[in-house]
Amino acid sequence: MADGDSPRRLIQPRRLLDWYADQPVLRAVVPGVLLGVLGLLVFGVMFDAVQEQDDFALWDEPVLEFLYDVRTDVVTTILAALTFVTGPAVLPFIVLVACVAWGVARREWWRPALLAGAMIGSTVLSLLVKGLVARPRPPEETMYIPGSETTGSFPSGHTIGTATFLLVAGYLVVSRRRSRGVVVAWLVAGLLGTAAVALSRLYLGYHFLTDVVAASGLAVVVLGVVTVVDRLRVLRGMPVEEPEPGWSPDAPLAPTSREH
Repeated sequence: MADGDSPRRLIQPRRLLDWYADQPVLRAVVPGVLLGVLGLLVFGVMFDAVQEQDDFALWDEPVLEFLYDVRTDVVTTILAALTFVTGPAVLPFIVLVACVAWGVARREWWRPALLAGAMIGSTVLSLLVKGLVARPRPPEETMYIPGSETTGSFPSGHTIGTATFLLVAGYLVVSRRRSRGVVVAWLVAGLLGTAAVALSRLYLGYHFLTDVVAASGLAVVVLGVVTVVDRLRVLRGMPVEEPEPGWSPDAPLAPTSREH
């Protein structure tokens, strides 16, 4: 019986893949849903650790104290500038300029509007969670500028803002230019950029480790929502920009025409 069932067991996964390939709506939604689940899982683990003060939260104080002890004037100046640029006084202006320039240069509105919406959504989400969790900031004596941060500590607003900007903007470019080099560049830029801002918040004493990791998870959730919305729009045949060089004609959900 085992021998007779073996071929059938081998065939089933292939049939499942074939069935999945014939479900365009499912193919459009699944990647974003998986990203959302992954992001929520990361956030949930951090949230639970903060509430119970165990697991990852046990690293909060040691990391904070270590980075405080190794501060130097040069590194502090660099990271203070980085945290200023990615903060609420500057980053929204950068996003506005980027979206307007993108719309004018490419003569389209969909991708710039989606990026702007993602940034607004991530900001609202961050403020909502901050208010609900109401986690105190690290002690003022560890802060680069004591008392300059008064909102809740969990999650990090700088980190979720930067991660959302890099991940969503990168996706909106990569989804139209599916070449290995572009994908790798997007992933590296998103990872390094987010890590640099997260490090700046830890190094300057404004956040705990769990704050920045939770913020990164929420940014992935936002990316998942953007992915679903964008891919469903393309699937419905809405006009979008012409594919860039290197686009595979066999790629699913391929755009068809320029967007105005």
